[in-house]
Amino acid sequence: MEFLNQILSDFSSLAWGLPLLVLLIGGGLYLLIRSHFLPFRYLGHAINVLRGKYDDPNDPGQISHFQALTTALSATVGMGNIAGVAVAISIGGPGAVFWMWISAVVGMSTKFFTSTLAIMYRGQDSAGEVQGGPMYFIMEGLGKSWKPLAVFFSLCGLIGALPVFNVNQLTQALNDILLIPNGVEVSLKTNLIIGVVLIGITALVILGGIKRIGSVASRLVPSMVALYFVLIIIILVAHSDVLVYYLQLIFTDAFAANYYPKDDTFLGGVLGALMLHGIKRGAFSNEAGIGTAPMAHGAAKTDEPIREGLVAMLGPAIDTLIVCTLTALAILVTGVWETTSNNGVSLTASAFADVMPNYGKYLLLICIAVFSMSSLFSYSYYGTKCMSFLFGDDKKHYYNYFYILSILIGATTSLSMMINLIDGVFALMAIPTMLATIILAPKVINELKGYTKRLKENNQDANKPS
Repeated sequence: MEFLNQILSDFSSLAWGLPLLVLLIGGGLYLLIRSHFLPFRYLGHAINVLRGKYDDPNDPGQISHFQALTTALSATVGMGNIAGVAVAISIGGPGAVFWMWISAVVGMSTKFFTSTLAIMYRGQDSAGEVQGGPMYFIMEGLGKSWKPLAVFFSLCGLIGALPVFNVNQLTQALNDILLIPNGVEVSLKTNLIIGVVLIGITALVILGGIKRIGSVASRLVPSMVALYFVLIIIILVAHSDVLVYYLQLIFTDAFAANYYPKDDTFLGGVLGALMLHGIKRGAFSNEAGIGTAPMAHGAAKTDEPIREGLVAMLGPAIDTLIVCTLTALAILVTGVWETTSNNGVSLTASAFADVMPNYGKYLLLICIAVFSMSSLFSYSYYGTKCMSFLFGDDKKHYYNYFYILSILIGATTSLSMMINLIDGVFALMAIPTMLATIILAPKVINELKGYTKRLKENNQDANKPS
């Protein structure tokens, strides 16, 4: 097991090297500058689109703009926000949060481009159903000769969509918050029981396809984000005396790269390693440039690609700039990142227990459970899309059986193995997604210019930018 863990660790480190950092952040900055920051000037319009102002039930697609965003968010607003942020801080200190922010701002631009392309170049699966996602915009936008790149993305997606990290951290949360404090001995048997229960709940939803997933996600995600927000605010108010100090520390430590209370030598005090770690956790959280979200946004009912791109752009803002920042501040102001040896979700639970000792960790467990379960639903859809592209629509249901089996693996293996596996595969998925997006960026710019021109001519939006 140690040998396998080392292989996965080496694989993750190799995949997340400098070339990928340049591709994700450099590519994202290129897209941001190439569009003259135009998407950011249409945030008000994006919110109107999200509210359903422009919805047309006759448009091609399967789910609404709101359901597409909540489906994508149900995959990203999950353990990456609660456990991933804790991992980032425990390894890289407060400065890692700053680089997560940078990843999110750049990621907003990347998500705009990738999700616009998912609508512009929708293809059809073997059953004739309209589909969107990197594999389809690679084929439809770049041509059949680029099919190997689309196949590579889909093969990586089969593994990247597995729920092993979310299940692993949900199991850890149930063990640390519910079972152990109540005298239950945690063992392989208890972990397997948790896995079987998760399988039952997941199967009920995912076997209903994207429409059921979108319907469930649109109900679960907003309420859980609201509850999580309220709980974090309670923690921040209780420690308001040190809030400003830690906000400043996030900025100063981002460039100092020498403040690691747990282990001075872990990253060797190298600024580049800290940047890479923060950006990696940011990408894991909001998935901008990875290519998963465009598969959800590609199913939206719309004939205006730019609208879906603008809606998708809100994802990293909600996911990383809001939810991840709240988690980070809760961990920092309570001081648990310095006083406990906990990692992942257990570190976040410690922060909640610090301010709300009797009930805080149980409320967090509710949020964790819902975030994790909603992620399980969305990722299964991503995996079946990749399966359908590779082997045909009539074979995609086989992926769900493989997916369900992987829940047991996630429930019974270590955090480091799971995080290295998914990190490494996510990195590989980003390569075809970002390459195709950068090549097709001029097409998106032309579409954006045409859309803004039509908006002004029709005077459709009272919130037009100045």
